[in-house]
Amino acid sequence: MTLEGIIIFLLVGGVAGWLAGLIVRGGGFGIIGNIAVGIIGAFVAGFLFPVFGISLGVGIVASILHATIGAVVLLLIVRVLKRA
Repeated sequence: MTLEGIIIFLLVGGVAGWLAGLIVRGGGFGIIGNIAVGIIGAFVAGFLFPVFGISLGVGIVASILHATIGAVVLLLIVRVLKRA
């Protein structure tokens, strides 16, 4: 992976984590936490979307939507486990 690819990966993760924090009504986890949530969310969505036959297309916007949806799912799971 090139330096440019890593930077884009981190930016997509950061935006996705920030958006997920807004959607789930949380204050977020700071810049590093948001990036981590976004990246992990992208992996969650990467696992779940093919199972359900969902495809959002290609490109940066689709990547951000993909990672955001996964991050929202991740944050909801964390919230449920935190209450238990």
